[in-house]
Amino acid sequence: MLSIRGEQYFDGIDPDAQELMTEGTMTLTEDGMVLSYQETALTGMEGTTTRFQIQGPRVILTRSGTVNSQMVFEEGRQHTSLYETPFGELSVDIQTSVLKHNLTERGGLMEIKYSIAVEHTVTGRNCFKIRVRRKH
Repeated sequence: MLSIRGEQYFDGIDPDAQELMTEGTMTLTEDGMVLSYQETALTGMEGTTTRFQIQGPRVILTRSGTVNSQMVFEEGRQHTSLYETPFGELSVDIQTSVLKHNLTERGGLMEIKYSIAVEHTVTGRNCFKIRVRRKH
């Protein structure tokens, strides 16, 4: 079971938060682990599969389906990627300020705080908090 809380902060506006409880999979890999789940109508990305690939100090978020994107999170570093939407492609810069997790095969917590710039214009700060636990 995954509990995913996404928070968005924009200057002068109250933070916007969404929380999603969903079933997903956790797979151990040679260089880390992968969390995967299906987006729902609640997130506005129904028909999209989201994967968090955790590799040491780096997390790669990949979405495929209705929305296609890849975002790389690495504390203290900036990565640029392409974000495909039904309306066109956007260049997205991700600057990660915090990336921490205590995930094991039994579950745990991951937190990613980052700022996002679309077409090199900062649009806000975001935070993912993901709690993973076994389904009973």
